[in-house]
Amino acid sequence: KAAGGSRGAVLTRRGITLRVLLRDGLLEPARGVLSIYYLGKKFVGDLGADGTITWQETGQVFNSPSAWATHCKRLVNPAKKSGCGWASVRYKGQKLDQYKAAWLRKHQPNAPPAEESLASEGEEEEMPEEEEEEATREGRAPVPELVAAKKTEERSKKQHDGALCFADHGPPGKRLESKPRVPVRYCTLGTRDSARNPQTLVEVTSFAAINKFQPFNVAISSNVLLLLDFHSHLTRSEVVGYLGGRWDTNTQLLTVLRAFPCRTRLGDAEAAGAVEEEPHLCHLSPPHSPGPYYHGNPGVESKIAPFWVMPPPEQRPNDYGIPMDVEVAYIQDGFLTNDVLQEMTLLVEFYKGAPDLVKFQELWSQDQTYLDKLKGSLASRTPKDQSFTHILEQIYSLLKLSS
Repeated sequence: KAAGGSRGAVLTRRGITLRVLLRDGLLEPARGVLSIYYLGKKFVGDLGADGTITWQETGQVFNSPSAWATHCKRLVNPAKKSGCGWASVRYKGQKLDQYKAAWLRKHQPNAPPAEESLASEGEEEEMPEEEEEEATREGRAPVPELVAAKKTEERSKKQHDGALCFADHGPPGKRLESKPRVPVRYCTLGTRDSARNPQTLVEVTSFAAINKFQPFNVAISSNVLLLLDFHSHLTRSEVVGYLGGRWDTNTQLLTVLRAFPCRTRLGDAEAAGAVEEEPHLCHLSPPHSPGPYYHGNPGVESKIAPFWVMPPPEQRPNDYGIPMDVEVAYIQDGFLTNDVLQEMTLLVEFYKGAPDLVKFQELWSQDQTYLDKLKGSLASRTPKDQSFTHILEQIYSLLKLSS
């Protein structure tokens, strides 16, 4: 006779169902107590008194955590074959397999330890996967592995459907923005909502995290990076622009060869809307953030982080697209083109004397001015050919005078 009293045999881990946990008081039926976090999406379910799960979004009823988890995960990742339900579904923020382990400790303390690793309700064995979780909302300490992964994803992002965009972040120093916004996790967005602030920054997701390969390759010219970086350094306001290049259908390679900075102030409320509605517009520094003077980068060189907004799955057309971190190959140009030098001069003229122009003669750090910082960031993006150096120095002199 099992330690559970009236039970006639020792239950294996597979035999412990939601009905068993409900019957013995470890769980209570209620609305919205079950949740799944998977690849940036959150699913919420109701636990019925009969051990069934009702998915709130559609009203569908599932007989087990495995069935619900598999269904939800396949909506996000159609290649998913199983749901690993007891390790994925949470009851009031805690994984269901923890409640199962608690039942075993209470009712069958002498059960073999090997039982702890068995699947439940006919689930196939599979390797544990990284689940998206909302640690702060649930009041739990974040998992160390997730924290470490997120440190590489602290680059702020904004969504633009169908466009490859770049966010330009830089090093510490004087904060140029009084109230930088904090990016939110994708799983907190839910479905599209007209009431949501369109300027919301969203953390990126890596393709590896969703068990996929990047569906295209990207290469970008060093001249493009130089112009993009130069533009981002000029002002405390957000800057935007267009990127142009070639698409090779055979190699699935997008080569970015030109940058076209928009000489428009997004700080101007009337102009901002018109500029941002342009198709395929790329934010060269994140909205209302410190841009290349980003405090999280320890060096003078800006970090330029490309991202792509992956469209939502067909089954969930009202979801937001997922901002994906994009790997890029960089092409070193042999010389600066006249187009780049002309654009740099025009940008200096546009921002000259403006209140949001960075004061390049002031100190950015203890021993470097903002102009020193700019030169240091551009150094890695300039060609080895030095014939253009005197022209760059003229542009730097104009900047110093203008500010």
